[in-house]
Amino acid sequence: MHHVRAVLRGAERGGVDTVPLLQAAQIPPLLLGDDRARVTAAQFARLFRELYRATEDEFLGLGSSPSRPGTFAMMCYATLGCRDLGAAMERGVTFYGLFPGGPDLVLTRTDDGVVFTVRNDLDQDFFLAECLVIIWHRLCSWLIGRRIELRWADFGHPPPPHKDEYEELFGCPVRFGAERTGAGLAPHWLAAPLVRDEDALAAMLRRAPFDLLSRREYGTTVAEQVRRALAVGLRTSPRLPSLGEIAARLAVSPATLRRRLAQESTSYQRLKDAVRRDAAIAGLAEGREPIARLAARLGFSEDTAFHRAFRRWTGTTPGAYRAEVPGGQEVAEAHAPDPAEADRADAPGAHAVGSPPRSGRADTPGQRS
Repeated sequence: MHHVRAVLRGAERGGVDTVPLLQAAQIPPLLLGDDRARVTAAQFARLFRELYRATEDEFLGLGSSPSRPGTFAMMCYATLGCRDLGAAMERGVTFYGLFPGGPDLVLTRTDDGVVFTVRNDLDQDFFLAECLVIIWHRLCSWLIGRRIELRWADFGHPPPPHKDEYEELFGCPVRFGAERTGAGLAPHWLAAPLVRDEDALAAMLRRAPFDLLSRREYGTTVAEQVRRALAVGLRTSPRLPSLGEIAARLAVSPATLRRRLAQESTSYQRLKDAVRRDAAIAGLAEGREPIARLAARLGFSEDTAFHRAFRRWTGTTPGAYRAEVPGGQEVAEAHAPDPAEADRADAPGAHAVGSPPRSGRADTPGQRS
């Protein structure tokens, strides 16, 4: 929810009423006050598009000067003719350097790697700088058709309350309080050839920003392979594949799979929790599936277990979340839980089979459910 509040900041400074934008993105405005609340990647991408239209600024009012619509697309087209990724990154940085008042982008080559840094002194939530690092990283990965593994990510601000999210978001070790916000990658990536053409770029831009804000699974990390297996399993059966079953599919032992996930700063249980959480939020926000059926599909033994888990994930109940989504009121009323059941959902012991007691924060490392 920090990122939702942060992306709204520029429009708010410009006097834009953001409530209609949230409603158009199917994000309940009520959730803005709860730090535990979450939205789906699709909801966030819709909000991004709504803000883009409202501000007519690709930086969404978060920079010292606006970036006119179409600037990012022209930068992308300018990179396609480059011989390799290194040349494309240098051309992109040079391109944005032509526009005064924008974020300060710097690409530095060293003996043991490449450093891409961003500075934007007017960004009180540090969102624009962080977002630019994410988009550049994922754009570069898209250009070569492989997910680039970052060596590290630095942030030029103190650790925020949601600091534990950063390793999962960037997929690498992170550090706060650095001189500038940026990330490092191994030098061999600079020689990677570009594999995209103008038709592919046009298709990607039509889907922007979803393709760059959401995690693209190129299958180059063990965590991505496990996440994909879990997501596919959830679509076909309420019983998610076990760690042993996934290890067998990847032709490794369970111990080896645990070790490789730990090396990528995650675990089977953490990925399982995230997949089920995201499916729950997406099902409530975008579908008309009855809550009881959604709970069963996600593998919860009873409705109260799902209510308790969802409250832990988002700070609200499934019925309240759906009722706040535009068009969801009639569904919420038709399938509202019994009030006594809703109360029991927060009682100690009312949880899914194998899930933890209620905690103040969801998805902490090592949490089991």
